[in-house]
Amino acid sequence: MNAWKQNIFFVLVEPLEPGNIGSSARAIKNMGFRNLCLVNPPPEMSEEGRWFARNAHDVLDSAEVYKSLEEAIKDKAVIVGTTRREGKRRGVILPVEQGTARIRDIAAHNKVAILFGREAQGLHNDEVDQCGFLIKIQSSTIQPSLNLSHAVLIIAYELSKHGQKTGDTSGKVRKKKYDNSTLIENLQTHEEIAPIYERISQVLELLEYIPRGDRNLMKNIIVTLKHFFGRAGMTEKELNMIQGLCTQIEKKVAKK
Repeated sequence: MNAWKQNIFFVLVEPLEPGNIGSSARAIKNMGFRNLCLVNPPPEMSEEGRWFARNAHDVLDSAEVYKSLEEAIKDKAVIVGTTRREGKRRGVILPVEQGTARIRDIAAHNKVAILFGREAQGLHNDEVDQCGFLIKIQSSTIQPSLNLSHAVLIIAYELSKHGQKTGDTSGKVRKKKYDNSTLIENLQTHEEIAPIYERISQVLELLEYIPRGDRNLMKNIIVTLKHFFGRAGMTEKELNMIQGLCTQIEKKVAKK
């Protein structure tokens, strides 16, 4: 398997149907991937689910199971969601071709989680808030909602196409006119970045930037920052710089 494919994790959030889980395992193996993660799946895999995983039982049996989304994404550098709904609150939404190209570049050196929501409800707002950006698969307005495993297959297929374009399947790598993968090596994980948002919240309160008691504004600012930092990830140097800025602000405010 190509090294970058090992860095991509397909995360199914609270899937209800074992058949969809089995079909998703088959879909990602069809396209040369292996990492399937399940957040609160059904307690048992039915025979139907195993039947849908035809020739991909190795992927299904090795799937990592988590009790919470936070646990599933904590060691990933960039979190990407999938959606059929649009709206300003949901942050940046990229078409599938552009979004998967971005994932391909990041995955050259970093772990990326791609989140797929529940069959009936998709991803909840708090789960979308964890994503740097979202991917939308364009579909008919008559029937816009895709089956879960079909969405997994399309994303995996688009990702595999980008691998072929860079020569990964032939072993001869073609040089891109502009390759930004070297600019995004060794990004910090979700778990390492998470504490900075609480610190930024405290600094904003010190500066009295947020009107007293306006928790909605604070939440909107932090969610916007999560989307902003999460689109490209954050290096250790960048994280330390933000920590340093917060420290200097705290010192200046304390002297007043």
